[in-house]
Amino acid sequence: MRPILMKGHERPLTFLKYNRDGDLLFSCAKDHTPTVWYADNGDRLGTYRGHNGAVWSCDVSRHSARLITGSADQTAKLWDVKTGKELFTFRFDAPARSVDLAIGDHLAVITTDSFMGNMPTAQVKRIADDLQDQTEESALVISGITGRINRAVWGPGNRTIITAGEDATIRIWDSETGKLLKESDKEVGHQKAISSLSKSLDWSHFLTGSLDKSAKLWDARTLTLIKTYVTERPVNAVDISPTLDHVVIGGGQDAMNVTMTDRRAGKFEAKFFHKILEEEIGGVKGHFGPINALAFNPDGRSFSSGGEDGYVRLHHFDPEYFNIKM
Repeated sequence: MRPILMKGHERPLTFLKYNRDGDLLFSCAKDHTPTVWYADNGDRLGTYRGHNGAVWSCDVSRHSARLITGSADQTAKLWDVKTGKELFTFRFDAPARSVDLAIGDHLAVITTDSFMGNMPTAQVKRIADDLQDQTEESALVISGITGRINRAVWGPGNRTIITAGEDATIRIWDSETGKLLKESDKEVGHQKAISSLSKSLDWSHFLTGSLDKSAKLWDARTLTLIKTYVTERPVNAVDISPTLDHVVIGGGQDAMNVTMTDRRAGKFEAKFFHKILEEEIGGVKGHFGPINALAFNPDGRSFSSGGEDGYVRLHHFDPEYFNIKM
């Protein structure tokens, strides 16, 4: 399984997202310029220029018409995927971190960090079909969470919003009223900050990764803990295979601590676990720094990883991968 190395970013990667068809891969990094690549051969297709801060996350509409990005420059932007044109800017009074489009692409949930006395929020914005009708108004603002919200996503049927972040607690909110419905159990939940959250293809369950060196699988409706995967490094990125009972987990130390450790070449690895049996299946090494982003292609035949080293590595699985017996 030879990786395709994609070098288009000057700074560490923060997020990776495939479109629904799996033919395009969108990457975000701390270098202000989200980039789109062909997902089969890794060729760079284009960039989206307009942010002037690190870009923390992105999402793409179902038919790959629009891209939404959240940035440290205190904006979230809508883009035309094909032309790279900036369509609309949502301005905030704090850095925008997580963006997630609802089923139907008419709503987006965007989180803002705490900044200059502003508490973190998760805000719902309506996305208009016709940009003439687009406004910056929030349909809902969820607040009252202490610590950064690293990820906010829509729950099943857009009825709920799921948030996770620095306080190690997962919360499920009513997306109409903003009422808190459920909180993860402190005993079984993560013990340190949650860095990442990824939904299953059918949105019935989701996976969280944490600096407590574990990833956990949860029921998206009841917030029941289903499985736990234990690694020996802080987890920065997770994803769930769309086709097999596999999850992929990546991480490494904080960027601050990387220089304190040995420089064994490309020792940062994406680890694969059996989703049901919680056992490690294998790993893919290669990055020269912590892995910050992971994504399975929707067809389940390839995956990509984004690192602190500024590279995106695209891996097409060998046939043996599909016949792993546990």
